Amino acid sequence: MRVLRFALLLAAITAAGCSSSSSGAAQNAIIGTWVVRDSAAPFPVHMYVFNADGTMQQANPDAGDAKTSDSDGKGVWISDGDTVRGKWVEITADRGTHKFAGRGEITFELRVHGDILTGTETARFYDTGDKLVGDPLGSTLKGTRVRM
Repeated sequence: MRVLRFALLLAAITAAGCSSSSSGAAQNAIIGTWVVRDSAAPFPVHMYVFNADGTMQQANPDAGDAKTSDSDGKGVWISDGDTVRGKWVEITADRGTHKFAGRGEITFELRVHGDILTGTETARFYDTGDKLVGDPLGSTLKGTRVRM
């Protein structure tokens, strides 16, 4: 009988130690699929997907820029308390020549409140020789979670 009580006590302690903390809840809040509006993007509506392994994908229609194509990005994210920070990269191609035209690197900082995502981002663009093109561009982000 004492062995059974000890086993039950050990199981209860183990379960209590495995409960999610508030930082774990904040980290998991971003996981999912989002429709995101970007205040400065040529095509303002994007899709973001945040995966539990710290990777993410971004996509938007390939209609925002008449000269280059840049409709898909891949990136990483981390949770820091109630803030999510990350970076995604998109590769651009020249529409006329179909050759590599450079890349965009977009850093972001987000907060999630239920099914609403808000934050800011900074975009930096590089040419084919990895030289920064122009000044960094800032914008605001607002998203809603995709639900069934």
